[in-house]
Amino acid sequence: MPVFTERMPAGFPGNISRQADAQVEPTVAASAIAFGGPVQLDAAGKIVAATVEANGVYGFLARPFPFQARALADNVLGGGGIEAGQIGDVMRSGYMSVKMSAAETSTPVKGTPVKVVFTAVGGFVVGDIAMSQGVAVPGCIFMGAPDASGNVEIAFNI
Repeated sequence: MPVFTERMPAGFPGNISRQADAQVEPTVAASAIAFGGPVQLDAAGKIVAATVEANGVYGFLARPFPFQARALADNVLGGGGIEAGQIGDVMRSGYMSVKMSAAETSTPVKGTPVKVVFTAVGGFVVGDIAMSQGVAVPGCIFMGAPDASGNVEIAFNI
């Protein structure tokens, strides 16, 4: 059994952390998307990874439960996602664990706006979730500081 000497992990990217408050809808993916990643709708109504600032953020890709990933690292480290043509769950409202950009040097506090990077700059890449770079997602805030792996809880459309 693991022992947490400082702080428990904040979950895995894409885990809905408060089930009772979540509104989730199934959608078909038009491209590969990582769990916990911000998504947009394409012209056909399918989800794609958020890359175009003008399209805004439609939601965040939720990790299904129960879930057994193809690779052990996806289960243990919280990676993984869905491929084009697969059905994925998009959280439209609720609380979720997401992965902050590895380039982020600031630490959010509860209530800090969540930003999505649409233009690569410095160590930030398109689609990163950050605090100091990118465009603020309306109705989306951080619920506290990230854990040692960069996982942090967000509230979206609450």
